[in-house]
Amino acid sequence: MPHDGPDPIDEARRRLLIAGTVAGTALAAAPLLAGAAAPASPLSRTGGRTMGTITTKDGVQIYYKDWGPAKGEPVVFSHGWPLNADSWEAQMFFLADKGYRCIAHDRRGHGRSSQPWDGNDMDHYADDLAALLDQLDVKGASLFGFSTGGGEVARYIGRHGTKRVKKAGLISAVPPLMLKTDKNPGGLPIEVFDGLRAGSIANRAQLYRDIASGPFYGYNRPNAKPSAGIIDTFWMQGMMAGHKNAYDSIAAFSATDFTEDLKKFDVPTLVVHGDDDQIVPIDAAGRASAKLVKNAKLIVYPGAPHGLADTHKDKLNADLLDFLKS
Repeated sequence: MPHDGPDPIDEARRRLLIAGTVAGTALAAAPLLAGAAAPASPLSRTGGRTMGTITTKDGVQIYYKDWGPAKGEPVVFSHGWPLNADSWEAQMFFLADKGYRCIAHDRRGHGRSSQPWDGNDMDHYADDLAALLDQLDVKGASLFGFSTGGGEVARYIGRHGTKRVKKAGLISAVPPLMLKTDKNPGGLPIEVFDGLRAGSIANRAQLYRDIASGPFYGYNRPNAKPSAGIIDTFWMQGMMAGHKNAYDSIAAFSATDFTEDLKKFDVPTLVVHGDDDQIVPIDAAGRASAKLVKNAKLIVYPGAPHGLADTHKDKLNADLLDFLKS
């Protein structure tokens, strides 16, 4: 017999499906809601916590990842411009697999960290690193800094000493000073960095693409074989950075003088640099830093570009492991 309204059997089935869906969603969400209500402390690795954030004194949230055995010897990585902690993943994966606890953070204004309008300078970068080590209570760490991250490591030791540091490494790093001055004639002229700033304002997406597909990895050299994946990864990480943060950071990595910071190094230090680095020339950077740091060990990679953590990752991984074991 015909009737008005929905079929009773179909309606019952619909309600049963809705009830089941709601119940299933609630059950799936329960652990997440419980975690949101009582987040795990970033001070420990209990419960498998391998990433999180810390908050600095000026309210900036710093994202970090924490891989490998919780009780492994700590190795801390500081990344380059305009990248983030992901740029170290080849080294972190390798060393964590060897039993080391590998920690890397996104510098303020980069990656998954906060994008503060102010404080995008080396002093704040170093203090953020100090806050991370303090809040995670990291002791006996080996600090490795790539490019701008090398400046961060240098300024950290200059401002905070080595009470938490066992060893240090400067990889394709910017110290002692990138900018050409009367006292630093081997540096790069200000026009180079003004060009970066102009390119950032005009079209930073294209700037990052051009850097990655050209001099950063040496892909502009004859017979080079560019990797589209590496280029895309550089671009993606660059675009995750805050526009002003990345813009301000150009002055931070180019015009900061780390000479006095390097003189305060009192731990074994490894300096790695490629002799075909078109971004941070080896003579004014790696070789100069090795002369300033007492008993530093310099390893030169013949023909290597700036981005050797990717292009020469197997060699770098082996050299870092040897240094850690020495």
